[in-house]
Amino acid sequence: MTEPTGTSAAEALAMAETQTVPQERVDPEWIEPADAAAEEPTRPAKERGRWWRGFTGSLAAGLTVLAVGVLVVAGIDLYTGAPGPGAALLIGHPVAAALALVAQRVADRRNGLAAAGAGVAVVLFAVSALTLFWLN
Repeated sequence: MTEPTGTSAAEALAMAETQTVPQERVDPEWIEPADAAAEEPTRPAKERGRWWRGFTGSLAAGLTVLAVGVLVVAGIDLYTGAPGPGAALLIGHPVAAALALVAQRVADRRNGLAAAGAGVAVVLFAVSALTLFWLN
């Protein structure tokens, strides 16, 4: 045991013993609300449109993955010298994915008609990208 400066070991031991005084245990108070028996636990209301937001979110995420895939393939083709996707695909897919992600963000953050309209916009962006770039 190291001695504090200016005190002996016996004095330090005596100070340590006097500082540790047992404390009495105090139980916390339990406060009950006045009308606790009258209230029943309520479940939160089920959010409407959850499946629609999940569907449009999946479309937006899929369109983003597709855009990244097209860009990766273009990079590989550029590196190897193989013919790759054209400029329309390289520009169109990322733009459609960005628009779909912005619309999905609006759909996730709003309720009602604004959320439904943004979800429809996501579907339209996905359908138009697939129609214009893959079915022509």
